[in-house]
Amino acid sequence: MSSYFKNMPNREGFFGEYGGAMLPPPLVPQFAEITKAYDELSKSSEFLNELKYIRKHFQGRPTPISYLKNLSKASGGAQIYAKREDLNHTGAHKLNHCMAEALLAKHMGKTKLIAETGAGQHGVALATAAAYFGMECEIHMGAVDIKKEYPNVVRMKLLGASVVEVTEGAQTLKEAVDSAFGSYMGQADKALFGIGSVVGPHPFPMMVRDFQKIVGQEAREQFIDMNSELPDLVVACVGGGSNAMGLFSGFIDDDDVELHGVEPLGTSTKMGDHAATITYGVDSAIHAFKTLVLVDENGDPAPVNTLASGLDYPGVGPEHAHLHKIGKVNYSTATDKEALDAFYKLSSMEGIIPALESAHAVAFAMREAKNHPGKSILLNLSGRGDKDIDFVTETYGFGE
Repeated sequence: MSSYFKNMPNREGFFGEYGGAMLPPPLVPQFAEITKAYDELSKSSEFLNELKYIRKHFQGRPTPISYLKNLSKASGGAQIYAKREDLNHTGAHKLNHCMAEALLAKHMGKTKLIAETGAGQHGVALATAAAYFGMECEIHMGAVDIKKEYPNVVRMKLLGASVVEVTEGAQTLKEAVDSAFGSYMGQADKALFGIGSVVGPHPFPMMVRDFQKIVGQEAREQFIDMNSELPDLVVACVGGGSNAMGLFSGFIDDDDVELHGVEPLGTSTKMGDHAATITYGVDSAIHAFKTLVLVDENGDPAPVNTLASGLDYPGVGPEHAHLHKIGKVNYSTATDKEALDAFYKLSSMEGIIPALESAHAVAFAMREAKNHPGKSILLNLSGRGDKDIDFVTETYGFGE
């Protein structure tokens, strides 16, 4: 383990000044139990071997790296590569931590999994894990996202999950988290809250990152095998930030590799028109942890907007806030228009339909390629776009 991961987070779950666990008293012993179980199981050969078996024989890992020859040529400058998490079972990186969370729950004697979902990829992944382990599953999803991502709602129900429609507030990801937490409060004795990103109270930002590290570990080895060197730029979209932490973890100790997180700028820089938390957020707290948050004039989490439901969150993982503060990762943005253009171009040029979330990373690579001639860009294609095709084509058509 690198020196970075040995020290981050500390025992209280802080990455520098961000993180922690500001829990209501009834949940303090529950999260202490989760932390204790993870500390023990993460060093257990039985647990790790079972997880290794699942990844190889159920998830289909390792996922490959693809050289995007046509997109590279069209963009000019750098050569663009994609880590194909869209080829992971269920179509996104989410299953990496969901199978592990369900395995943890099984070892803890839990019988039910509860979670929130935005784009539905986490919900599908957790429902898949619940089916695999024979557990109950309850997924909370905002009404707006249910309409946008209906194919994933169907998948969750087919997998045996109960989908709870959340109609409060903006009816998107933040409200889904609020609803799921509320439900979990009354079922914590038998259920595990399978948080869907590197967010929430400790130990979840650490656990989800650790479970996603397989992405960066594979990508590093595969890229060296393909090119006999490391990539120059490593890129991932950032909402909560799990896919990004997964990929970044393979390169975080390499000073000659630039790490880039891409946030959703939505339709403008005006508050309420985007979800670019690191770019425009302030130090605050959300969902029982300290991080950067987009806030309104009252100091409450602000409304956010992006065409990518999985990035529709006014906070960000505390580790990302820390990496931004120390200057280890460069965070920038891509607009809805840029992401949509990347969605169409990757589909028509490479035969890969990306998730709208992942399309933000593709947009960055297309935009920056010309500024890095002779360099290489490795992006995380964190999910496939099956879930988005109805929304995109009905709203925007089929591109040029």
